[in-house]
Amino acid sequence: MPVVRPLRTRFARDIVTEFLPPRRPSRDVIILCTGMPNIPHHIAYLKKFSQAGYWIFHPHYRGSWESDGAFLHRSPHEDIRDVMEGLSRGWKTLTLDRVQKFRIKPRKIILLAGSFGGPAALLNSRDPRVTRVVAVSPVVDWRVMGKREKLPKLKQFIRVAYGNGYRFSDSDWEKLQMGNFYNPMTNQQAIDAKKVLLVHARNDEVVPARTVEKFSAETGCRLIMLTHGGHLSTRGILEPNLWPKIRAFLK
Repeated sequence: MPVVRPLRTRFARDIVTEFLPPRRPSRDVIILCTGMPNIPHHIAYLKKFSQAGYWIFHPHYRGSWESDGAFLHRSPHEDIRDVMEGLSRGWKTLTLDRVQKFRIKPRKIILLAGSFGGPAALLNSRDPRVTRVVAVSPVVDWRVMGKREKLPKLKQFIRVAYGNGYRFSDSDWEKLQMGNFYNPMTNQQAIDAKKVLLVHARNDEVVPARTVEKFSAETGCRLIMLTHGGHLSTRGILEPNLWPKIRAFLK
C-alpha cells in the first residue's frame, strides 16, 4: 500500500497547516488546536480522522515551527479563525510533481483542542461556522496555573528546549499573565456553551481541576471529569473510555 503522508499548505500567508482529505466524499471538517509546546507530528491522528470521513487540519500557530509571524503577538484563536476563512476561499498545496487545488463549503466544523489550544477553540465557539468544540485539559484561566507549569518557568523551558520552534517576545508572553488576552475565563461572552464539551482529570497538575469546574459552572459548558489521567492531550480523545462519549456529542 502507498504511504499516506499529510499534505501541507498555508492559510492567511503565515499559517503552515498539515491536512488530509477524507477517504470518502465529505464536507465535515476537524481543526486540531493543539497544545504548546509540542512537536508537530500527528500523522497517525490525522489518518484516523481522515479514515473516519473528515477533512482534518492541523495548523501551526503563528510564530511556531514553520509558520511566519511572532508567537502570541496576536491571539492564537485568530489563527484558527483564519484557517476557517481559508477553507471556503480555497487553498492549494505543492508537491514535488504537481500543484493541487482544494475548496470546500463545510457542513460541520469541529474544533478539537488540548491544553494551550483550549482557548483557541473556546474563543471561537460562538462563530456560526463552528458546530462543536471538544476541549481536553483546556487552559481556561492563565492566572491560575498548576504547580507543574508556572508561566515564568514555562517561558524559560520553551526557549531552552525548543529554540526557534516558538519565537516570542517577553512582552507578548507576559500578556498571558494579565488575564484578558487569550483567556476564556475573562471572555465568557465569547463562549457558546451549547457547542462545548470539556474533558478534564481531577489529578491534572498543569491546569487545576477546580478552575475548569468553576468555568463549567459559570458558562454552562458540559464537563466530563475523570478521576485519573493527569494532563491529557488531544490524543486522549480516541481513548476507548472517552471516544464513545465524544462521538455521541459530535453527532
